Amino acid sequence: MRRGKPAAAGRSDPWLRAAYQRCERLNARHGRTYYLATRLLPRARRPAVHALYGFARWADDIVDNPPPGTTAEMIAARLDELGGALFAGLRRGHSDHPVLAAVVDTASRYGLGEALFRDFLASMRMDLTVTDYPDRAALDVYVHGSAEVIGLQVLPVLGTVVRPEEAAPYAAALGKAFQLTNFLRDVAEDLDRGRVYLPADELGTFGVDRHLLAWCRSTGRTEPRVRAALADQHAITRAVYDFARQGVELLRPVSRPCVATALVLYSEILDRIEDSGFAVFSHRARVGWARRARVATGALPRALWVRLVSRSDDRERLIWTDGST
Repeated sequence: MRRGKPAAAGRSDPWLRAAYQRCERLNARHGRTYYLATRLLPRARRPAVHALYGFARWADDIVDNPPPGTTAEMIAARLDELGGALFAGLRRGHSDHPVLAAVVDTASRYGLGEALFRDFLASMRMDLTVTDYPDRAALDVYVHGSAEVIGLQVLPVLGTVVRPEEAAPYAAALGKAFQLTNFLRDVAEDLDRGRVYLPADELGTFGVDRHLLAWCRSTGRTEPRVRAALADQHAITRAVYDFARQGVELLRPVSRPCVATALVLYSEILDRIEDSGFAVFSHRARVGWARRARVATGALPRALWVRLVSRSDDRERLIWTDGST
Protein backbone atom coordinates (compact mmCIF):
# COMPACT_ATOMS: atom_id res chain seq x y z
CA MET A 1 0.00 0.00 0.00
CA ARG A 2 1.44 3.32 -1.03
CA ARG A 3 1.85 5.92 1.70
CA GLY A 4 1.26 9.60 1.09
CA LYS A 5 3.43 12.56 2.05
CA PRO A 6 2.66 15.13 4.72
CA ALA A 7 0.68 18.06 3.36
CA ALA A 8 2.64 21.28 3.01
CA ALA A 9 0.14 23.13 5.17
CA GLY A 10 -0.33 20.18 7.47
CA ARG A 11 1.86 18.14 9.79
CA SER A 12 5.40 17.28 8.68
CA ASP A 13 6.28 15.96 12.14
CA PRO A 14 7.49 12.36 11.66
CA TRP A 15 6.02 11.38 15.05
CA LEU A 16 2.57 12.59 14.00
CA ARG A 17 2.79 10.87 10.68
CA ALA A 18 3.84 7.64 12.40
CA ALA A 19 0.85 7.95 14.74
CA TYR A 20 -1.55 8.21 11.81
CA GLN A 21 0.08 5.23 10.16
CA ARG A 22 -0.19 3.22 13.36
CA CYS A 23 -3.91 4.00 13.51
CA GLU A 24 -4.29 2.92 9.90
CA ARG A 25 -2.61 -0.41 10.67
CA LEU A 26 -4.97 -0.92 13.61
CA ASN A 27 -7.93 -0.29 11.33
CA ALA A 28 -6.63 -2.59 8.59
CA ARG A 29 -5.93 -5.42 11.05
CA HIS A 30 -9.01 -5.29 13.26
CA GLY A 31 -11.73 -3.50 11.28
CA ARG A 32 -11.49 -5.06 7.85
CA THR A 33 -14.93 -4.09 6.63
CA TYR A 34 -14.52 -0.53 7.89
CA TYR A 35 -11.05 -0.30 6.43
CA LEU A 36 -12.18 -1.50 3.03
CA ALA A 37 -14.93 1.12 3.04
CA THR A 38 -12.47 3.89 3.93
CA ARG A 39 -10.55 3.13 0.73
CA LEU A 40 -13.51 4.68 -1.08
CA LEU A 41 -12.93 8.02 0.64
CA PRO A 42 -10.64 10.65 -0.88
CA ARG A 43 -7.11 10.17 0.42
CA ALA A 44 -7.31 13.40 2.44
CA ARG A 45 -10.22 12.17 4.57
CA ARG A 46 -8.96 8.70 5.42
CA PRO A 47 -6.37 9.43 8.13
CA ALA A 48 -8.87 11.12 10.44
CA VAL A 49 -11.18 8.09 10.24
CA HIS A 50 -8.24 5.80 10.95
CA ALA A 51 -7.26 7.94 13.94
CA LEU A 52 -10.72 7.77 15.50
CA TYR A 53 -10.90 4.02 14.89
CA GLY A 54 -7.40 3.59 16.30
CA PHE A 55 -8.33 5.33 19.54
CA ALA A 56 -11.49 3.27 19.93
CA ARG A 57 -9.59 0.07 19.27
CA TRP A 58 -6.81 1.00 21.68
CA ALA A 59 -9.29 1.58 24.50
CA ASP A 60 -11.31 -1.51 23.63
CA ASP A 61 -8.20 -3.68 23.76
CA ILE A 62 -7.33 -2.32 27.20
CA VAL A 63 -10.69 -3.61 28.42
CA ASP A 64 -11.14 -6.83 26.45
CA ASN A 65 -7.58 -8.07 25.90
CA PRO A 66 -5.59 -7.29 29.05
CA PRO A 67 -2.45 -9.26 29.90
CA PRO A 68 -3.01 -12.36 32.06
CA GLY A 69 -3.37 -11.53 35.72
CA THR A 70 -4.65 -8.01 35.11
CA THR A 71 -7.35 -6.99 37.59
CA ALA A 72 -10.36 -4.78 36.93
CA GLU A 73 -8.73 -2.09 39.06
CA MET A 74 -5.62 -2.22 36.91
CA ILE A 75 -7.70 -1.96 33.73
CA ALA A 76 -9.59 1.01 35.17
CA ALA A 77 -6.29 2.68 35.98
CA ARG A 78 -5.08 2.16 32.40
CA LEU A 79 -8.30 3.69 31.06
CA ASP A 80 -7.87 6.64 33.40
CA GLU A 81 -4.31 7.05 32.21
CA LEU A 82 -5.41 6.93 28.56
CA GLY A 83 -8.19 9.44 29.21
CA GLY A 84 -5.89 11.75 31.12
CA ALA A 85 -3.34 11.69 28.29
CA LEU A 86 -6.06 12.32 25.71
CA PHE A 87 -7.65 15.29 27.48
CA ALA A 88 -4.28 16.82 28.28
CA GLY A 89 -3.39 16.50 24.61
CA LEU A 90 -6.68 18.04 23.50
CA ARG A 91 -6.05 21.04 25.74
CA ARG A 92 -2.45 21.47 24.59
CA GLY A 93 -3.27 20.79 20.94
CA HIS A 94 -0.71 17.98 20.62
CA SER A 95 0.27 14.69 22.20
CA ASP A 96 3.38 12.53 22.44
CA HIS A 97 1.35 9.31 22.67
CA PRO A 98 1.91 6.89 19.73
CA VAL A 99 -1.82 6.82 18.91
CA LEU A 100 -3.23 9.90 20.63
CA ALA A 101 -1.02 12.22 18.60
CA ALA A 102 -3.19 11.43 15.56
CA VAL A 103 -6.42 11.60 17.56
CA VAL A 104 -5.58 15.02 19.01
CA ASP A 105 -4.60 16.34 15.59
CA THR A 106 -7.85 15.03 14.10
CA ALA A 107 -9.90 16.54 16.93
CA SER A 108 -8.22 19.90 16.35
CA ARG A 109 -8.81 19.83 12.60
CA TYR A 110 -12.47 18.86 12.83
CA GLY A 111 -13.52 20.64 16.00
CA LEU A 112 -14.16 17.53 18.11
CA GLY A 113 -14.59 18.42 21.76
CA GLU A 114 -14.00 16.37 24.88
CA ALA A 115 -17.62 15.37 25.55
CA LEU A 116 -17.88 12.57 23.00
CA PHE A 117 -14.54 11.12 24.07
CA ARG A 118 -15.67 11.21 27.70
CA ASP A 119 -18.88 9.38 26.81
CA PHE A 120 -16.89 6.73 24.97
CA LEU A 121 -14.53 6.13 27.87
CA ALA A 122 -17.48 5.99 30.27
CA SER A 123 -18.93 3.09 28.30
CA MET A 124 -15.56 1.34 28.26
CA ARG A 125 -15.52 1.60 32.08
CA MET A 126 -19.02 0.11 32.23
CA ASP A 127 -17.59 -3.11 30.82
CA LEU A 128 -15.55 -3.50 33.99
CA THR A 129 -18.58 -3.61 36.28
CA VAL A 130 -21.77 -4.12 34.25
CA THR A 131 -22.50 -7.64 33.05
CA ASP A 132 -26.21 -7.42 32.17
CA TYR A 133 -28.68 -4.79 31.00
CA PRO A 134 -32.19 -4.98 32.47
CA ASP A 135 -33.90 -3.11 29.64
CA ARG A 136 -33.39 -1.21 26.39
CA ALA A 137 -32.95 2.14 28.14
CA ALA A 138 -30.02 0.80 30.15
CA LEU A 139 -28.42 -0.73 27.06
CA ASP A 140 -28.91 2.52 25.13
CA VAL A 141 -26.76 4.35 27.68
CA TYR A 142 -23.90 1.96 26.95
CA VAL A 143 -24.46 2.02 23.18
CA HIS A 144 -24.43 5.80 23.07
CA GLY A 145 -20.91 5.91 24.44
CA SER A 146 -19.59 2.80 22.74
CA ALA A 147 -21.01 3.37 19.25
CA GLU A 148 -23.20 6.40 18.64
CA VAL A 149 -20.43 8.79 19.58
CA ILE A 150 -18.18 7.21 16.93
CA GLY A 151 -20.71 8.09 14.25
CA LEU A 152 -20.95 11.63 15.63
CA GLN A 153 -17.16 12.01 15.68
CA VAL A 154 -16.76 10.79 12.11
CA LEU A 155 -19.57 13.01 10.79
CA PRO A 156 -17.47 16.22 10.52
CA VAL A 157 -14.79 14.26 8.67
CA LEU A 158 -17.30 12.99 6.14
CA GLY A 159 -19.01 16.36 5.74
CA THR A 160 -22.68 17.06 5.12
CA VAL A 161 -24.84 18.92 2.62
CA VAL A 162 -27.19 19.98 5.42
CA ARG A 163 -26.55 21.46 8.83
CA PRO A 164 -24.57 18.88 10.87
CA GLU A 165 -27.25 18.69 13.53
CA GLU A 166 -29.72 17.49 10.88
CA ALA A 167 -27.46 14.58 9.92
CA ALA A 168 -26.36 13.75 13.46
CA PRO A 169 -29.27 11.41 14.39
CA TYR A 170 -28.57 9.26 11.34
CA ALA A 171 -24.82 9.16 12.01
CA ALA A 172 -25.49 8.08 15.58
CA ALA A 173 -27.98 5.47 14.39
CA LEU A 174 -25.47 3.93 12.00
CA GLY A 175 -22.95 3.52 14.82
CA LYS A 176 -25.72 1.97 16.89
CA ALA A 177 -26.70 -0.42 14.10
CA PHE A 178 -23.13 -1.64 13.78
CA GLN A 179 -22.91 -2.19 17.53
CA LEU A 180 -26.22 -4.04 17.76
CA THR A 181 -25.02 -6.27 14.94
CA ASN A 182 -21.92 -7.05 16.96
CA PHE A 183 -24.05 -7.94 19.97
CA LEU A 184 -25.97 -10.52 17.93
CA ARG A 185 -22.92 -11.93 16.18
CA ASP A 186 -20.81 -12.12 19.34
CA VAL A 187 -23.32 -13.47 21.88
CA ALA A 188 -21.13 -16.50 22.59
CA GLU A 189 -17.87 -14.55 22.83
CA ASP A 190 -19.47 -11.98 25.13
CA LEU A 191 -20.79 -14.75 27.37
CA ASP A 192 -17.23 -16.02 27.69
CA ARG A 193 -16.33 -12.57 29.06
CA GLY A 194 -19.24 -12.72 31.47
CA ARG A 195 -21.39 -10.19 29.62
CA VAL A 196 -24.81 -10.16 27.93
CA TYR A 197 -25.55 -7.17 25.72
CA LEU A 198 -29.21 -8.02 25.10
CA PRO A 199 -31.99 -6.42 27.19
CA ALA A 200 -33.04 -8.89 29.88
CA ASP A 201 -36.70 -7.89 29.82
CA GLU A 202 -36.94 -8.39 26.06
CA LEU A 203 -35.28 -11.80 26.32
CA GLY A 204 -37.63 -12.64 29.19
CA THR A 205 -40.62 -12.18 26.91
CA PHE A 206 -39.47 -15.35 25.14
CA GLY A 207 -38.57 -17.22 28.32
CA VAL A 208 -34.85 -16.61 27.88
CA ASP A 209 -32.39 -15.74 30.63
CA ARG A 210 -28.63 -15.84 31.14
CA HIS A 211 -28.73 -19.48 32.23
CA LEU A 212 -30.40 -20.57 29.01
CA LEU A 213 -27.90 -18.55 26.97
CA ALA A 214 -25.08 -20.24 28.89
CA TRP A 215 -26.58 -23.64 28.05
CA CYS A 216 -26.61 -22.69 24.38
CA ARG A 217 -22.98 -21.68 24.65
CA SER A 218 -21.94 -24.91 26.34
CA THR A 219 -23.78 -27.11 23.83
CA GLY A 220 -23.25 -25.00 20.71
CA ARG A 221 -27.01 -25.22 20.02
CA THR A 222 -29.60 -22.45 19.67
CA GLU A 223 -32.57 -23.47 21.76
CA PRO A 224 -35.94 -22.56 20.10
CA ARG A 225 -36.83 -19.90 22.65
CA VAL A 226 -33.41 -18.33 22.20
CA ARG A 227 -33.83 -18.44 18.44
CA ALA A 228 -37.11 -16.54 18.74
CA ALA A 229 -35.54 -13.98 21.06
CA LEU A 230 -32.59 -13.45 18.71
CA ALA A 231 -34.97 -13.07 15.76
CA ASP A 232 -36.71 -10.30 17.68
CA GLN A 233 -33.38 -8.54 18.34
CA HIS A 234 -32.54 -9.04 14.67
CA ALA A 235 -35.72 -7.19 13.62
CA ILE A 236 -34.97 -4.32 16.00
CA THR A 237 -31.48 -3.98 14.52
CA ARG A 238 -32.85 -4.03 10.98
CA ALA A 239 -35.11 -1.11 11.85
CA VAL A 240 -32.11 0.89 13.10
CA TYR A 241 -30.33 0.26 9.78
CA ASP A 242 -33.44 1.39 7.89
CA PHE A 243 -33.40 4.68 9.77
CA ALA A 244 -29.65 5.19 9.43
CA ARG A 245 -29.77 4.55 5.67
CA GLN A 246 -31.80 7.73 5.21
CA GLY A 247 -28.80 9.76 6.32
CA VAL A 248 -26.44 8.68 3.52
CA GLU A 249 -27.80 11.31 1.12
CA LEU A 250 -27.19 14.00 3.73
CA LEU A 251 -23.43 13.44 3.49
CA ARG A 252 -21.13 15.14 1.03
CA PRO A 253 -21.13 13.16 -2.24
CA VAL A 254 -17.46 12.16 -1.83
CA SER A 255 -18.33 10.36 1.42
CA ARG A 256 -21.48 8.55 0.36
CA PRO A 257 -19.87 5.53 -1.38
CA CYS A 258 -17.79 4.78 1.72
CA VAL A 259 -20.69 4.93 4.16
CA ALA A 260 -23.10 3.12 1.86
CA THR A 261 -20.59 0.31 1.39
CA ALA A 262 -19.98 -0.05 5.13
CA LEU A 263 -23.73 -0.06 5.73
CA VAL A 264 -24.38 -2.75 3.11
CA LEU A 265 -21.56 -5.02 4.19
CA TYR A 266 -22.15 -4.78 7.93
CA SER A 267 -25.89 -5.24 7.58
CA GLU A 268 -25.21 -8.41 5.59
CA ILE A 269 -23.81 -9.92 8.78
CA LEU A 270 -27.44 -9.94 9.86
CA ASP A 271 -28.27 -11.91 6.72
CA ARG A 272 -25.63 -14.50 7.59
CA ILE A 273 -26.97 -14.78 11.13
CA GLU A 274 -30.51 -15.27 9.89
CA ASP A 275 -29.46 -17.71 7.15
CA SER A 276 -27.72 -19.85 9.78
CA GLY A 277 -30.91 -20.14 11.82
CA PHE A 278 -29.32 -17.90 14.47
CA ALA A 279 -26.59 -20.46 15.12
CA VAL A 280 -24.44 -17.83 16.83
CA PHE A 281 -23.26 -20.28 19.49
CA SER A 282 -21.51 -22.59 17.05
CA HIS A 283 -19.90 -20.19 14.58
CA ARG A 284 -19.23 -16.51 13.99
CA ALA A 285 -21.19 -14.95 11.13
CA ARG A 286 -18.96 -13.37 8.50
CA VAL A 287 -19.22 -11.67 5.13
CA GLY A 288 -16.54 -13.26 2.98
CA TRP A 289 -13.71 -11.39 1.33
CA ALA A 290 -15.07 -12.06 -2.17
CA ARG A 291 -18.39 -10.46 -1.30
CA ARG A 292 -16.71 -7.50 0.39
CA ALA A 293 -14.46 -6.95 -2.60
CA ARG A 294 -17.40 -7.19 -5.00
CA VAL A 295 -19.44 -4.56 -3.14
CA ALA A 296 -16.47 -2.21 -2.80
CA THR A 297 -15.48 -2.64 -6.45
CA GLY A 298 -19.04 -1.87 -7.50
CA ALA A 299 -18.95 1.38 -5.54
CA LEU A 300 -15.53 2.42 -6.85
CA PRO A 301 -16.58 4.07 -10.16
CA ARG A 302 -18.98 6.41 -8.39
CA ALA A 303 -16.43 7.12 -5.67
CA LEU A 304 -13.83 8.08 -8.28
CA TRP A 305 -16.29 10.24 -10.21
CA VAL A 306 -17.53 12.27 -7.25
CA ARG A 307 -13.96 12.53 -5.99
CA LEU A 308 -12.92 14.03 -9.31
CA VAL A 309 -15.66 16.64 -9.41
CA SER A 310 -15.25 17.45 -5.70
CA ARG A 311 -11.46 17.53 -5.52
CA SER A 312 -11.29 21.21 -4.66
CA ASP A 313 -13.45 20.63 -1.59
CA ASP A 314 -11.12 17.98 -0.20
CA ARG A 315 -7.99 20.09 -0.61
CA GLU A 316 -9.30 22.12 2.29
CA ARG A 317 -8.74 19.30 4.82
CA LEU A 318 -5.54 17.60 3.72
CA ILE A 319 -3.63 15.65 6.32
CA TRP A 320 -1.30 14.09 3.76
CA THR A 321 -1.53 13.39 0.05
CA ASP A 322 0.73 12.55 -2.80
CA GLY A 323 -1.44 14.38 -5.31
CA SER A 324 -3.08 11.26 -6.71
CA THR A 325 -6.76 10.35 -6.63
